[in-house]
Order: sequence, then structure tokens, then C-alpha cells
Amino acid sequence: MSKECKSNSCQRKTSIGGQALIEGIMMRGPHMTAMAVRDPDGKIVLEKEENSVDGKRKIAKLPIIRGVVNFIASMRVGYKYLMRSAEIAMPEEVTEKKEESAEGTEGEAKKSSLLMNVIMVIASVLGIALAIGLFIMLPSFIYKWCAELLPFLAPKHPALHSLVKSVFEGFLKIAVLVGYMLLVRLMKDIKRTFQYHGAEHKTIFCYEHGKELTVENVRGERRFHPRCGTSFLILMLIVGIFISFLIDPISILAFGQAPVTWLRALIRLLLLPLMMGLGYELIKIAGKYDNRFTRIISAPGMWLQRITVLEPDDDMIECALAAFKEVIPKEEKED
Repeated sequence: MSKECKSNSCQRKTSIGGQALIEGIMMRGPHMTAMAVRDPDGKIVLEKEENSVDGKRKIAKLPIIRGVVNFIASMRVGYKYLMRSAEIAMPEEVTEKKEESAEGTEGEAKKSSLLMNVIMVIASVLGIALAIGLFIMLPSFIYKWCAELLPFLAPKHPALHSLVKSVFEGFLKIAVLVGYMLLVRLMKDIKRTFQYHGAEHKTIFCYEHGKELTVENVRGERRFHPRCGTSFLILMLIVGIFISFLIDPISILAFGQAPVTWLRALIRLLLLPLMMGLGYELIKIAGKYDNRFTRIISAPGMWLQRITVLEPDDDMIECALAAFKEVIPKEEKED
């Protein structure tokens, strides 16, 4: 199975990925998902379960579609383990909330639970609305405003105009993303989460390089990985620039004019699944091969990881190792 290791290439390729949690890490393999979190006493709490069959349907394995399916599954699983890690790492806060709920009658507790579910749904909807506003609506309206002040941003040639608009809005989205990540990194808890992110990457690299899974070996690995979710986000934005470039020319050919600002934003929103799918395919290629093309498409994400992936300490690496070992496929363990 293994090939001889070259400079930065890997002895083995793996589909195992992970996510940093609150004081821990979740690792997801082909068959199992495991989570290792440190409790307030410093002990590692390990939990694992078999993966659901959602991604095993034939349609879920088709190119582009599998990207959307995997993204939704990752969000669902990631949120579940994030909440569970909070229960383990911060039990006092969770216990206080449970005690507050228990003080009332059973009917009041049910109402409280229902209210919390409603609040969570509303918060999720507002979060999605905020993301749409920041990354889809806002860039379109800022471009329109800037084009009125700076005529060179709105060339008369339709194709050139579409290109300038797509590039301008694309770089604005990237600037918003980078600015947001820089701001949240200033928070102490988020900074620790980014360190766990580094432990996740280093552990996966250690395995891919065919080394024994020890803290010492993991510590010496790189922390920037081409299959990172951060790289996926930036690739989605870059893919979006190219897709947005095609909206105006296709609209002009079909209807004789470019769409108005709000309609263009709506079209881009409807094209989000395509952007996700293409971004996912590029991430898979970057994780599977090591050549000039993959290094080029990986470069923006690897740069952005300097913000979201920090050097971990040994305790964090131990958590990553504990979770990772539980999700290695049986056939690879035997090998």
C-alpha cells in the first residue's frame, strides 16, 4: 500500500478528517467517528460511534453532489460534537442550566426546552442570513456603489464589466473572511480551538507519512494541510469568482441584458451548491496528489491556515491521537 516517501509527499493517503472542538478534537474516518475531550480534571474523555449510512447512497457519491452532501453532513456532525464537547469541558455551566430547568414544574421544563429549540432554530436562520448578507448581498451592493463613484470599475464592454465585477466582489468576500478570522482569533477560547486544529492536522500528517503515532512524531509535523476546511472555504470563494463571471454573459445572451443587483445576488445564492461541489472536488484532488497544479490551488488555503491553525501543546496532541486511533480502518490497522 505504501510508496517511498519523497520530500513532502506521503507514504499513505487517508480520507480521515477532523474538527477542533472545545478542549478536544473530533476525528471522522470511513467507518467510525471519535471524539477526545479533556474534562476539567485534565482527563481525556473518549466517545465514538459508527458513521451513518447517509453518504453511502449512490447519488451521494457522484462528483459535485458528494461535496454538498459531505458539507451538510460535516456541519450536522460537527455541531453535535461541538455541543457534546462543551458538556464535557464545561460541566458546571451545563449543570447550572439543567438545575434551572429542574426548578420549575414538568410542564414548565417542557416549555423551556421547546423555547430553547425555537431559539436555536432562529439563531441558525439568523446566522445563515448574516452569512448571505456578508458574502453575497453586501459585495454586490458595495460594487454598485463604488462603480458609480469610479467609472473605470464599470467598463462598457459586457464581458470586461462582468470580469471586473466578479473579481472585485470576490476579493471583497476574501477580505471579509480574513478580517473575521483575525478578529475571532483574538478570543482566548477560539485561540485554543485553533491550537487543537493544529493538533488535528499534525496527527493526520504523521499518519500519512507512515510514522508511528506518538506525541514526539506528531510534534515534528507541519500544521498546514491541503484538505483543511479553511482551504475549502477559500476555494469556494475563488470558484465563486469564476462562476460569477459567467452570470452576466449568459444573462445577456439569454435575455438581452445583465440581471439587476438583487437578482444577480439571488442567482449566486442558488449557485452555492455548485460552488460547494466544485470546491470539494478541488480539495479532494489537492489531498490526493502532489504536483504543481495542486500546489497552486492549495496555496491560498495554506496561507489562510496561518490564521486558523496554530501550534498545539502536547496535551492537545494527546487528544488528537486518542481520537485518531479509534477511526483508523481495520484493514489499515492490520497493514
